[in-house]
Amino acid sequence: MKKNSSFQNGFTLIEVMVVVVIVAIFAAIAIPSYQEYARRAQAAQVQDQLQQIAIALDRYKTRNFNYQGFVLPVEMEVSPKGATGSAIRYNLSVATGVGHQSWVITALAEDTKSDNFLMSSTGIRCKNKAGNLIDVTKVSCGDKSVGGEEW
Repeated sequence: MKKNSSFQNGFTLIEVMVVVVIVAIFAAIAIPSYQEYARRAQAAQVQDQLQQIAIALDRYKTRNFNYQGFVLPVEMEVSPKGATGSAIRYNLSVATGVGHQSWVITALAEDTKSDNFLMSSTGIRCKNKAGNLIDVTKVSCGDKSVGGEEW
């Protein structure tokens, strides 16, 4: 007597759906984690760039006795350096104080979930996710109640 056994190779619809759900759960966890990691890396990069600008300002003052006439190099106006178009993550600017004896550098993020930074010649270094709270005239990022903090 011959047994008629016909086995089909492959996956059932239920098995495929379970795999799809598992992959979707992994993606839901991994993608936001990666995005936050990328934001922190970009923030560290712009902090380094702010410090490079501060060094350039100090060198300029050593030669000229004040900051009047300092021009931020074009490649340092954005972060990452030299980026164009949608690759720009931060816009950087330098403002000099009264008598051109002080400066304030700001780095404003293109992404609303990223931190905005302020650094001054008086030693203030602060950040806030709300770019409108970065105040060059008061040299402030707002207080802790509105998200301002030192870096």
